[in-house]
Amino acid sequence: MTDLFQLFAVSAVVMGIAQTLTKERIFAPLRERLGGKETWCGYLVSCPYCASHYVAFALVPLTGTYPIQVVVGGWPGTVLSWFLSSILVTVIAAFYRVLFWFVDEAQGLVRRRQRTEEEEIATKRVVRKKVEQELSPEEPDEPLPPAPH
Repeated sequence: MTDLFQLFAVSAVVMGIAQTLTKERIFAPLRERLGGKETWCGYLVSCPYCASHYVAFALVPLTGTYPIQVVVGGWPGTVLSWFLSSILVTVIAAFYRVLFWFVDEAQGLVRRRQRTEEEEIATKRVVRKKVEQELSPEEPDEPLPPAPH
């Protein structure tokens, strides 16, 4: 059970780091300096799926998350286990990214709906004020004579 938790936890960390690296403003100068999506190197830090591979390649051995064990022995088995485990972590991170997109999109819809409601309220206020100004009698410059009793 702990191994399964670690697999999903490392995958979530991979998704978070890749998302931050490729989409957040703090890394925009790095992406621009590397050429953005126009160059090979820039594309590696501009595509969340691509970046998650490299993040997983580094985090899998650092965390010891090897959910896939191969029967091949020696260094080829070690490399193959590392590679396949990293790919699995990347695939799970991609599913997390899809879920994250749905949550983020839902929050965006709520914000857009609130902004629309605020704009409608402001428009109604302006229209009401304009109607009130048109309907209210204009005050004459001279005072009216007193009304007879």
